[in-house]
Amino acid sequence: MGMSMAERILARAANEERVEAGQFVVADIDLALLHDIFAAGVFDTLNDVGIEGVFDPDKAVVVIDHFVPAPSAEAAAVHERIRAHVARLGITSFYDAGDGICHQLLPERGHIRPGTLVVGTDSHTTTYGALGAGGAGIGTSDMVYALATGKLWFRVPETMRFELTGELMDQVSWKDVILHLAGRLGADAAQYMAMEFGGPGAARADMSSRLTVSNMAVEMGAKFGLFAADEVTDKYLRDQGGEGCDPFGPEIDANYAAVHDVQLSDLSPQVALPHEIDNVSPVEEVAGLKVNQCFLGSCTNGRIEDLHAAAEVLDGRKIAPGIRFLVSPASRRVLQEATRSGVLTSLIEAGATILAPGCGPCFGGHGGLLGPGERCIGTHNRNFIGRMGSSQAEIYLASPATVAASALTGHIADPREVRPDHG
Repeated sequence: MGMSMAERILARAANEERVEAGQFVVADIDLALLHDIFAAGVFDTLNDVGIEGVFDPDKAVVVIDHFVPAPSAEAAAVHERIRAHVARLGITSFYDAGDGICHQLLPERGHIRPGTLVVGTDSHTTTYGALGAGGAGIGTSDMVYALATGKLWFRVPETMRFELTGELMDQVSWKDVILHLAGRLGADAAQYMAMEFGGPGAARADMSSRLTVSNMAVEMGAKFGLFAADEVTDKYLRDQGGEGCDPFGPEIDANYAAVHDVQLSDLSPQVALPHEIDNVSPVEEVAGLKVNQCFLGSCTNGRIEDLHAAAEVLDGRKIAPGIRFLVSPASRRVLQEATRSGVLTSLIEAGATILAPGCGPCFGGHGGLLGPGERCIGTHNRNFIGRMGSSQAEIYLASPATVAASALTGHIADPREVRPDHG
């Protein structure tokens, strides 16, 4: 019996010829990611227990992205501690406030390679499966151990395979695909499993789309969210200025705990309703619900492709009166490209407010918070109660096109119905 992608990744990392689901292994870490929510505490702990360095300074990446710009003196002090630790430990891959979100920066800057094992102090580390890497979120104590030793134990996950066929219809995106899967199967359907996305539909997905899907695999409980590395991966890596890659995927006779067929052409735009990611409906069933704020950004949908998708829906028109339309590019490079291409001007002229590259309103740390009774529709990945301010507010999740259509109309809207040729 052959190995799934997750099994192949962990077999290589554990220096084993083969591993099987359910087996416990001690694996070598190829890359460790920390961001400003946890980095200072992790580094403080390393220092407190007498560990003066990390296992390999070239295999650690530190990003300040959540509290950007620093919203308080306390946050600014934490950032200063992180900068001091980074300098002390000799970590060369450090991205300061304004560079962007960790899950955009690591692929964008060439840190992710197919077949490697990446751990991060953020649940959305699953994002790196878009490039065929095993990305897993871990806790702070596990990160302390990983930084000290370069190793960590794993239970090899079972794999749930998704066979994607057909093509997406107009104004339907891969954000709609992952929302549909969450609604169809449930938020805990892939608990401590790997989600492997394959078939001809997956092969046609561009890297931006793959990053969106892998990012949100954790919202269904997944340990990894994996696409095979192929020509799309090779081109992306080269376009970012790095080396290309050989194909990497599951073995032909891999064993799966479950296989789900998904016909892409059957899907319409999807919306996740409060307060759970699996409370999903087609947009036509919730269209017309008034919103106060629209958010375009986050590590899920803050890339240049997402900004273009929103601008195309707006098409030179103005957002509805009373709507706050917040746009947070996922990185400085995305912001620069949006400026050069003119898409940023289009969004601003439509009425958008442009925020600094970073996590922005997504996690509710500051900026873009909601008051009691307000509703926000956004492209981020979580709609939990109280996540963006008031516990009496409501968060709806959708694609960039649906968010832009909603900003244009002032209520949740079907992007297929607000195109210029529809008036």
